[in-house]
Amino acid sequence: MRKPRLLLTAAAMLLTLTSGFVALTSNEPAAAAIGPVTWADEFDKPAGTPLDGTKWKFDTGGGGWGNNELQYYTNSTRNVQHDGQGRLAITARQENPSNLQCHYGTCRYTSGRVLTADKFSQAYGRFEASIKIPRGQGIWPAFWMLGGGDWPNTGEIDIMENVGHITNTVHGTVHGPGYSGGAGIGGSRTVGAPLGDAFHTYAVDWSPNLIVWYLDGSEYFRITPAGIRGNRWVFDHPFFMILNVAVGGNWPGNPDGSTSFPQTMLIDYVRVSAWTNDNPGTGTALRSNLNGRCIDIPAANPVDAARLQMYDCNGTAAQQWSINGDGTIRAMGKCMDAAAAGTANGTAIQLYTCNGTAAQRFTLSPAGDLVNIAANRCVDIAGHNTANGAQLHLWDCTGAPNQKWTRA
Repeated sequence: MRKPRLLLTAAAMLLTLTSGFVALTSNEPAAAAIGPVTWADEFDKPAGTPLDGTKWKFDTGGGGWGNNELQYYTNSTRNVQHDGQGRLAITARQENPSNLQCHYGTCRYTSGRVLTADKFSQAYGRFEASIKIPRGQGIWPAFWMLGGGDWPNTGEIDIMENVGHITNTVHGTVHGPGYSGGAGIGGSRTVGAPLGDAFHTYAVDWSPNLIVWYLDGSEYFRITPAGIRGNRWVFDHPFFMILNVAVGGNWPGNPDGSTSFPQTMLIDYVRVSAWTNDNPGTGTALRSNLNGRCIDIPAANPVDAARLQMYDCNGTAAQQWSINGDGTIRAMGKCMDAAAAGTANGTAIQLYTCNGTAAQRFTLSPAGDLVNIAANRCVDIAGHNTANGAQLHLWDCTGAPNQKWTRA
């Protein structure tokens, strides 16, 4: 199926042309919603057409790229070109017609690596591509982002990586100071058929203090500052995007007799959407996707340790929650709180005097997950109870309706 047509709004076009990125800062509220498309490439150009130089540039060279990779990245249409069917083709070839030199001697392979550095970068939002990946021992396709030249201090977000001989598994990872290279922190998903058999969408939703990975719209991994093992969170500034097909390297190993060439990664589209802070500080209801009821302060009595409940939405002050820049969620002058600063499954969600502790830091993700940052767990309706009076607690994030919330 061909991709749906997409048009940038006038506001988004103006934003892209005037600034190059959306300057959303880390002190904005964690509550997030995905806004308009700010940048896109649909790759609708004639066959053989070079890369759009207003959106992308090339990395070139054969120095191994820090991973002992074997390819020389070129800017040739032999390696990067439009295929005439609305897709960009990045092709790894077993050839070296120009006698290019690599870190190990005369290069044996060429490929392509393209990036939006100096063209486009953005902090927060949705970054998504529809890709049909190549395969084979030693083939290493990737769709990823960097936060600048001082790696790993400026961070890396790997939206999609695949080790070519493990055909059914996608990996999503972050790298930063103290968790770089092989120590990167991430997750993976394995599906029932090789990913290279079809196009799949690979995406992250990124908002302050939360990054969530998706394969074909289904979440498979998330990370918050609590998940980086006491290291520094560096995902609070603009990042640019990279697409490449590496050959060989420390992770996938080198090609062998089973590897066929050429190997091509086809990209149907790349799209970036803005992150919006969804009216910071304005009190709104938090409605459950499970039962349509709202998070409520019992009897509208804002006493410390009042256990929060679900109740028919009624527009009263007991259900008007503001999501604030300090990470707190407040109603009737007090804060949503994880009881006794607990982080375990089953920790009660209560109301308490605002005190600046980690127990009162929450983020509402673009996907509707209300996450306690310290616990890296979701606010959950206990027992999937749909009745008035159902209580809230922390639980491992599962994506179930009893953990999904909408500001209403």
